[in-house]
Amino acid sequence: MDKLTLDFGKRSYDIVFSDSFADLSGELINACGKSKILVVTDSNVDKLYSGQILALLSGAGFTARKFVFDAGEQSKNIDVLQQIYTACLTHSLDRGSVIAALGGGVAGDMAGFAAATFMRGIRFVQIPTTLLAQTDSSVGGKVGIDYGGVKNIVGAFKQPSLVHINASTLGTLPYREFAAGLAEVIKYGIIYDKVFFEYLEGHICKVKALDTNIMHHILRRCCKIKADVVMQDETEQGLRAILNFGHTIGHGIESAMDFKLLHGECVAIGMVGACKIAAGRGYLSEPDLDRILSIIKAFDLPVKANGINKADILHYMHSDKKKGSDGLKFILPKAIGTVEPFTDLTEQEINTGIDFILNG
Repeated sequence: MDKLTLDFGKRSYDIVFSDSFADLSGELINACGKSKILVVTDSNVDKLYSGQILALLSGAGFTARKFVFDAGEQSKNIDVLQQIYTACLTHSLDRGSVIAALGGGVAGDMAGFAAATFMRGIRFVQIPTTLLAQTDSSVGGKVGIDYGGVKNIVGAFKQPSLVHINASTLGTLPYREFAAGLAEVIKYGIIYDKVFFEYLEGHICKVKALDTNIMHHILRRCCKIKADVVMQDETEQGLRAILNFGHTIGHGIESAMDFKLLHGECVAIGMVGACKIAAGRGYLSEPDLDRILSIIKAFDLPVKANGINKADILHYMHSDKKKGSDGLKFILPKAIGTVEPFTDLTEQEINTGIDFILNG
């Protein structure tokens, strides 16, 4: 077992890295004490892990119940959120209770937003079971739901009391979901750590084979990078915006395709579009652009969006929360390992980036 600590004063919490759930109850007691817990999970993860988690918690003296929603982004809406509130009332949760997210990014967003708003805020913990959640969405405290077809447009900042990462759950993850998580992993190399990017380039086969040592390094490094960024800028007033690399176009694609592509797949395509814009400005060299395209393809991620038109992507991009009074914010790489935010992109530059991912 290994730990990272995010320092937010009284709201500080640990990210625990493990190969099982055996230490989960003890970590929960340390973080929250023994209390009522509502485990929020989806219909896929429920079949795999809910029984084990509830048995562990009950055996340790917790009063544990579960709420299960239909798996998929389509459930990340206000109707399902209301159902979670109802479950909180049904099971008599109080201000000393905990909501636990068991699953991927959707479970984390839904459980976290419910915890941020039920009784004006109760504690919540993250028990991520997907690569995307273990390396990205479970850390940092962004929670929310989709509304009006727009990704994460309603939400809050709510730091968890604990993040417990059981790396062995990756073994039950469908490969497409695993690959989608790798988009966020690649992102960290591009925005922050050239050496880490090169590490991924050198271990493609071992990553795809879920090599234990390789995956532990990846999980810890991604969480460490995100922790470093979030501790400097918790509510995204500046530096934290770099974590949105690939998301400006990516969220537009995700909404325009009615969430038929996975979030990580859309981020991969969005990163390609942003890199093309950066290359057009002379920021990113053509060799670096080729390297980024190559590693995305090597991990079986898409670099092109099919079946949608540019107008729909642009419509949702301009509805996204990242749009400010001075225009759309794009995170563009200056080189592998270094990015900067820009709001001065011309319509022609944005069109060039989108055309590149639509036309190949």
